[in-house]
Amino acid sequence: MNSLRKAILATIGVILIAGNATAADKAPDFSLPTDQGTVSLASLKGKPIYIDFWASWCGPCRKSFPWMADMQAKFKEQGLQVVAINLDSNREAAAEFLKEMPAKFTVAYDPDGKTADAFGVKGMPTSYLVDREGNIKSVHLGFLAKDKPVLEAAMRELVSEK
Repeated sequence: MNSLRKAILATIGVILIAGNATAADKAPDFSLPTDQGTVSLASLKGKPIYIDFWASWCGPCRKSFPWMADMQAKFKEQGLQVVAINLDSNREAAAEFLKEMPAKFTVAYDPDGKTADAFGVKGMPTSYLVDREGNIKSVHLGFLAKDKPVLEAAMRELVSEK
């Protein structure tokens, strides 16, 4: 890929993530249903959080689920909480996805997309690293194998903050 195309794609990426919630903002509060009850931002205060917005039709989301499970296990001792927020309007579609790609972390459901709107999600998947005080530390659009080391380094830095 030539440098002009890379610059254009980088600019598009910046535009795509320039939504309501950006790095250095407070994460919007939410309370969403899970298969075990509810999860809210308030209930996770004091913990580093990786929030991932996904949908059953999203190809890169299939690749991110095993990686998120690995990160949840790797940084569990440091308190990391992975919360994957599903945006399917049909919960059955999410259930089918989860049969194939079991989640070893919290899965919440936002069929109306209100939480995604509050965060300013523009594409799938979009992830947010949130510190122990509820501040967004970084925003990442998409998921590629080459992203893993950068995301993991950001997670490592996040969990090491007190």
